[in-house]
Amino acid sequence: MVAVAAISAVFAILIVSPMAWLLWQAATVEVARATELIFSSATAGVTLNSLVLMTAVTAASILIGVPLAILTTQTDLPYPRFWTIVAALPLVIPSYIGAIAFVSMFGSGGQVDSVLGMTIPRIQGLSGSIFIITLYTYPYVFLTTRAALVSMDDSLIDAARTLNHGPVAAFRRVTFPLIRPGIAAGALLTALYAISDFGTPAFMQANVFTNRIYAEFNNFAVEYAALLALQLIAIVAVILVIEAGIGQDTDASGGRKRGSTLRLGYWKWPAMGSIASIGVLTLVVPVSIFVGWLLRSEGDRIPALEFQSVVAFNSVYLAGLAALAACIFAVPVAYYSGRTNSFVSRVLERATYLGFAVPGVVIGLALVFLGTRTLPSLYRQGVWLLVFGYVVRFLPQAVGTVRSSVLQIDDETLEAARSLDAGRIETFRRVTLPLIAPGMVAGAVLVFLTTMKELPMTLMLQPIGMDTLVIKVWQAHDALAYRYAAIPALLLILISGVTMVVLLRREGFEMT
Repeated sequence: MVAVAAISAVFAILIVSPMAWLLWQAATVEVARATELIFSSATAGVTLNSLVLMTAVTAASILIGVPLAILTTQTDLPYPRFWTIVAALPLVIPSYIGAIAFVSMFGSGGQVDSVLGMTIPRIQGLSGSIFIITLYTYPYVFLTTRAALVSMDDSLIDAARTLNHGPVAAFRRVTFPLIRPGIAAGALLTALYAISDFGTPAFMQANVFTNRIYAEFNNFAVEYAALLALQLIAIVAVILVIEAGIGQDTDASGGRKRGSTLRLGYWKWPAMGSIASIGVLTLVVPVSIFVGWLLRSEGDRIPALEFQSVVAFNSVYLAGLAALAACIFAVPVAYYSGRTNSFVSRVLERATYLGFAVPGVVIGLALVFLGTRTLPSLYRQGVWLLVFGYVVRFLPQAVGTVRSSVLQIDDETLEAARSLDAGRIETFRRVTLPLIAPGMVAGAVLVFLTTMKELPMTLMLQPIGMDTLVIKVWQAHDALAYRYAAIPALLLILISGVTMVVLLRREGFEMT
């Protein structure tokens, strides 16, 4: 176990090293210069916009996600399984894919302008970013709240109603305290996504931390970019502290007991219409726009933007390397944490989660610093530094699933193997590894999916001449040649959809 602990410590240090390097670089900035940059009007504007974006998206996601969770679990809504799937589907599409579709259609100079020749409310800027990110992140709140409602004892609500509490009072005094941790968990995921999203604000031309950091990086203002990155990390830390305070577990009183359901009556039709409208807006509209681009060929050809099969291969290749590397990193960390549960193991495990809480653009910036100034040969090769960035960002997905499998291993099974004179290595290879293989596969699939969609790190660490699906989407938007984004975007949606179906079936996701 000492060897496993040592390997886990090495991996944890590697994961933390980019952020430590960024902190060291920022510390080299002169105090006067740092003060000037931090308290400038430009920084104040970026900070305000980012906080408004995060707060508005989180609030709107709660207002959408919680009612939908209640509708699909606590009411007599027809076909609850189908409407649950529809409400969760927006997670299939990366928000920046939705953003590029809506910008091309409804943005300034978009297709609606060209066809109708009329001015409409613009889906762009900060308000547009709030709208788009909310559409594609509210399912975090919906799914976590729904999970809390499914496991709740419904008889408590019936008891409240026998005490002359109406539906609103029963929700406020009984249901809400029980599902608050679920709402808080979903709100945390939404807030972290909103504050760290790069593609959507960039496509919407909203001046927030992520695209400002990228702009300063491109302008070689690395000092300012590093300071902005540290401010963004500080905001993320505050979010985590707030969630820890409001998301404490509440006793749900011993598990699920079915109670009476809320009768919707005539309101079932508006309820179904609302969910259907969200599904149309988040999935049908973008896919229709992309398909429409495929069926039309307008304007001059741009050979550099045309889709080639090697682009899809590059995306799959990089995502596959990241998934494999993440599993290699995850196994010792998860095994040590799951088998010992000591203070050291918990510290090492939590250290690997740091990258997941830090926006991709910040990790990309840190790795550019690290690569250009200490490991130039590795930076020039490109692929391995990019894969390492993916591992830093998404390793917790693999650690979490592998650790869950480790915790399910029966100690008696391992003791039986050792009683047959099997050493530790042989026991691990022949007993432990097959038992944790399902968790490794699930973690690898999650890392593969999220790597395929990662935009800022891919842009910042892209190997020369190695385009991917997300790079093609970015290039098409940059050239305002949106039709060239159709095939890459549809492929990303298809891969995300298939992966979600596989994961839901594997986890036995309850739809009833």
